[in-house]
Amino acid sequence: MSLVLFAHSIFALPFAIIGFVLAVTTTGHSFSVKLFLLMLLCMVTARNAAMAFNRYLDRDVDALNPRTAVRDIPAGRITAKNALSFTIVNSVIFTLATYFINPLCLVLSPVALFVILFYSYMKRISPLCHLVLGLGLGLAPVGAYLAVTGQFAIVPIFYGLAVLTWVSGFDIIYALQDEEFDRQHGLNSIPANFGGKKALRISEVLHVLSLIFVVLPVFYMPVGLFYYLGILVYAGLLLYQHRIVSPTDLSRVNRAFMTTNGIASVVFMCFYLLDIWFKN
Repeated sequence: MSLVLFAHSIFALPFAIIGFVLAVTTTGHSFSVKLFLLMLLCMVTARNAAMAFNRYLDRDVDALNPRTAVRDIPAGRITAKNALSFTIVNSVIFTLATYFINPLCLVLSPVALFVILFYSYMKRISPLCHLVLGLGLGLAPVGAYLAVTGQFAIVPIFYGLAVLTWVSGFDIIYALQDEEFDRQHGLNSIPANFGGKKALRISEVLHVLSLIFVVLPVFYMPVGLFYYLGILVYAGLLLYQHRIVSPTDLSRVNRAFMTTNGIASVVFMCFYLLDIWFKN
């Protein structure tokens, strides 16, 4: 649980549930407990694989960084071999789960695994690593929709793009903590490449785009008051995290990263579900 930071599942999981419910309520497909559980299994195993592989690949760098030296592999609580084995096992379970969902999900499973695992290499290649992380989590609502329908649609893609830009934005904020370390060790991140002030401006642009993407479904499906309230709360929480962090004061980065964003996704999902409930 510590290796894969299981609590961080709260970021993408609510949007996966939104994608699943969207498919059930707008396409005429009936709700299936079995399918829902398979979707959750895919979410958990994909994320486990991604996080364990990231910790495996970054173990030497983590050992050099005082902030990350306490992580499980450099601290000696978990061996690198076991972390890699955990990655492989979860990847296999993920692929098997897609087999029991539908043929399209099975065919696309290697693509999903490639995206979420490739993120771990991106910091060594490009400062666009934040966008690749966002893309990996952004697959959640699209994948959940595909699990039900077996076909693509524009609204779940909007939610996927909302997650992509939202996650990329707050990952940039989180990366401010390692700006100097990344620069000294030749690692790529937007803060290390552009500086803290410009990084925060880029994060702000991404979060504005995320807000736009949660608004766009309004033009493609009927929504009620609760959906608009969800948008307002989501916007307020995005604004709040930018108000409490600055390049010269990183003391509240964890509050912005974990608490605020965890609340944002859960609250938006709750308002979405309330909107569906009262419309029906």
